[in-house]
Amino acid sequence: MNGKIVTNEFAKMRHLHVWLIAALLLVVTTGFALYTGVFSPDFDRATGGAWNSLLNSFGGVAPLVSPLLLAIMASRLVDIEHVGGGWLMSSVSGATSGALCRAKMLALAVLVVVATVAASVLVAATGFLTGIEAPWPAGRWIGLTVMILIVNLVLVALAVIIAARVENQLVGIGIGLLGTVLGLIASSMPAWFVHLTPWGYYTLAAVTGYDDAELVAITPSYLSIAGLAIVAIVAFSIFTSRFDRQEA
Repeated sequence: MNGKIVTNEFAKMRHLHVWLIAALLLVVTTGFALYTGVFSPDFDRATGGAWNSLLNSFGGVAPLVSPLLLAIMASRLVDIEHVGGGWLMSSVSGATSGALCRAKMLALAVLVVVATVAASVLVAATGFLTGIEAPWPAGRWIGLTVMILIVNLVLVALAVIIAARVENQLVGIGIGLLGTVLGLIASSMPAWFVHLTPWGYYTLAAVTGYDDAELVAITPSYLSIAGLAIVAIVAFSIFTSRFDRQEA
């Protein structure tokens, strides 16, 4: 991929203030996770329940916050090509529509990785600062962060493709809003339904769950998350390759 194309996408994001939306993703995710985690009845600094509470809140806030904000980020960055004739200008300069989509995905991925990892670090740091006595569950914490990050990146890829295919920015944002609803109700839906939508995978990434009203550690669906990542990579490659063969 041409580095200049990616650099141009970072310049566009700065001009469009996309980084502000990423900052909002970080702030809202961290704020909601801390509020619901620290003030939960399960938050007991003397036991491992405190870490479980923070893990549960960090994982639970992702489907509430991420789908819509990620859709807005992608729609905003792609919509400028529809409005300003960017597809044609890029094609004239030698960059296909597919290459442009891949560059946008890479640029957005950097912001999403930073926001997601930073939120995870801030929530964990707060746990240490509050004096939780139980050992930090590093494996589960890092695992949850990676899985949430994978789902976030998949949703960004989906939003980029939708925004590239549909000129109306509201369509992508509307799908992001629908994704929020699906993500929130996924925990009460059958497993087969959860696997049908990318937003449902936030539920499959959960490392905590309730057993007889007690919040305990559970094993997440690692294979399902890995499968989602593989399918998303293949699908994104296919769609952007088709864009390469299309005229702007």
